[in-house]
Amino acid sequence: MRSGSRQRGVSLIEVLMAVLIFSVGLIGVAGLLVMAARSNHAAYLRTQVAFLAGNMADRMRANPQGVWNGAYNGTNFPTNANQSCNNSPCTAAQIATRDKYAWSRLLQTLLPGAGATINCTGVDAVGYNPSGQLGSRPPYGGNCEMTIRWSERGAGDGSHSDAATQTFAWAFQP
Repeated sequence: MRSGSRQRGVSLIEVLMAVLIFSVGLIGVAGLLVMAARSNHAAYLRTQVAFLAGNMADRMRANPQGVWNGAYNGTNFPTNANQSCNNSPCTAAQIATRDKYAWSRLLQTLLPGAGATINCTGVDAVGYNPSGQLGSRPPYGGNCEMTIRWSERGAGDGSHSDAATQTFAWAFQP
């Protein structure tokens, strides 16, 4: 009868150890899910950056005279200068101002802490008249560089620098 009394509580200890091991496993799975969600959000932001870069490059391709005249150069985004041409046709500079405003709104809407710069340099040295007929102008012979910056949450280790600034740099010809 005494040997049976020594075995009391052993099953309870085994159950408590199983619950402890199971809970540690669940905490690990929860951490894995949090990291997967953050990685998914980072991928989403990078997809938005690629979309925005292509969007502005297309806007610039549609306004070659504005690119030639430097209307897109050295612009720090976001910008609040809107341009409307309600009563007369827009000039190339006005179209560029409208493009920069619309693109700034997209940057602010789709990216946290967004900022951007665009600089175009080097025009084809063959004599051209930017105000001439569209068909008689040569293609733009320079290069443009676009840089987009945004904030992206870090690893979540609780430090004060949890948000890191990411940069997308692209050299292209509009």
